[in-house]
Order: sequence, then structure tokens, then C-alpha cells
Amino acid sequence: MSKPLSDHDRKKQISVRGLAGVENVAELKVAFNRHLHFTLVKDRNVASKRDYYFALANTVRDHLVGRWIRTQQYYYEKDPKRVYYISLEFYMGRTLQNTMVNLALENACDEAIYQLGLDMEELEDMEEDAGLGNGGLGRLAACFLDSMASLGLAAYGYGIRYEFGIFNQKIVNGWQVEEADDWLRYGNPWEKARPEYMRPVKFYGRTEHTPEGVKWVDTQVVLALPYDTPIPGYRNNIVNTMRLFKVFADYEAYIKSQDKVNELYKKPKEWTKMVIHNIAGCGKFSSDRTISQYAREIWGMEPSLEKIPAPDDLSRT
Repeated sequence: MSKPLSDHDRKKQISVRGLAGVENVAELKVAFNRHLHFTLVKDRNVASKRDYYFALANTVRDHLVGRWIRTQQYYYEKDPKRVYYISLEFYMGRTLQNTMVNLALENACDEAIYQLGLDMEELEDMEEDAGLGNGGLGRLAACFLDSMASLGLAAYGYGIRYEFGIFNQKIVNGWQVEEADDWLRYGNPWEKARPEYMRPVKFYGRTEHTPEGVKWVDTQVVLALPYDTPIPGYRNNIVNTMRLFKVFADYEAYIKSQDKVNELYKKPKEWTKMVIHNIAGCGKFSSDRTISQYAREIWGMEPSLEKIPAPDDLSRT
């Protein structure tokens, strides 16, 4: 646990990243307290640091929602060519700081949290990592989503909402110990469940010819419940969507596959060989450059640097 900050240290924190408008700070403080009371049903007497993190996350999320809806309306009106990026991995990491930076809220949030007597870094540390992947490919997919939003491309990410992330690492007596990463145990303030769009997905089975036509029978059916997460572009008011599906099914096959991985991990030579092979296959890249090239040469799209109007600006036009 970090030591309490002295008055001198707290003064050093004031407006470290720049000056924030008084009105913005006041509005953020009101929204923070509103979420603490009405969303989390807590007050300052019983609230924990995690509660304060959730209050701040919901406050920042409020600034996303209008842009999120407006972006989808804009895509519907203009009907641009869409990109659907499908990946088994999305290593998104932590969302709070990235969102504050992209929405230009970092300075005002810093000042508001300071005036409330809280420490921003402590609240940011409360967020769970969304480590939905094994590292390189998952992080690449996350970078692509960020880049496509910043480049003004109408893009959607599709993947799986894993209940457990990559792993939690601890060092015990000098040895690495891996534990399950239960990243959803406290909930996720950034996602929105869409039960109205739940769909059955069929696996296996066989085809059968009948007088009514060919039918797919004897299948294993799982239910896929989508959760939408906003992906904000860098200060352009564009918020794209990542849709991850929670799967309701028998996990027997998954457990068997995981057992195979665990057995391989017990063989250092074979495991190390696979790790080195995977690392050697990773090349350096620029996410923005790569996406721009994909857009122009493969998808037939032109990145747009044009900002769409913010929700607050619509009433003035």
C-alpha cells in the first residue's frame, strides 16, 4: 500500500499536465458524487478505493456515450464502407487513462480528483487489465482498433468475452507463480450488455437431405451474448465499437485444451522452443501506418482526419 501523500507532494500534483477549466472541474466533481451515490449506492463513509475508481470510470464514460451514439448515427447517415475486424484476442489493457487522454479530460479529471482529496494514480491502479489474449496478437488487435478510431474509419471489432484473462503473475520465493486472472469479478464499467441481440451458434452436426431441402442436424448449440465496449479515437469525437460475445456452453473441450497447454508448460525445452519461435515471428510495425495501408490498398477506404461534431455542438448548428 502506498504511503499517504504529504501536503507538499499533493501541491506538486496540481495541474501537472496543464490547466483545467473551472467549469469542467466542477461538473466532473458533481458527476463523480452522483455516480458514487446513485450508481454505486455508497457514501464517503463506506466507499473504498475501488468504489472511487468505479465512480470516476462512470463519470468519464458519461462523456463517451453521446459521442458513441452520435458516431453510429453519423455512420448510418453517411453509409461509409465498414471494417469488421474479427480476432480471438483483444489485449485492451486498462481503459480509464486512455479514454481520458483521447477525450482531452485528463487535466480536468486530475484536478477534480485532487480537489476531492483522492489520488489519481491509486484509482487508476484499481482497474483490472483486460488481458484477453496471449500477448502480441491481442495487443496488435487492440492497437488496430485504436488506430482505426483515430483515423476516422468506420470499424468494429468482434471477439470473445473471456471470463479469465491471460494470467496474474506473482513471485514466490524467487519463482514465478501464475494464477487465474478473474478480471470480471468486480464488474466492468466500460461494457454494455446487449441481451436483445443474443444469438444461437451451431457447431458440429451433419447435413440431412429432406423434401424441404438440406438441413443441418445433430448440432451442438451455444448461446452468444454480445457486450459492446466503446473505442474512442484521439480527440476527434469518434467512438467505434468492440463487440465481445460471452459464450454459454459446455467448457469440456476448453478444459481438455487447457490441460494440454499445462502439460506442455511442464516441459521447459519444448515450451521455450515455442516461445522463442513465436517471439522471432513478431516484427516491428507502426499501427497507424499499417492500418492506413490496409485501408487504402486492401479495403479501398481513405482514412479521414475530419472531426465530426461533438454532441454539445449539435444544438449550436
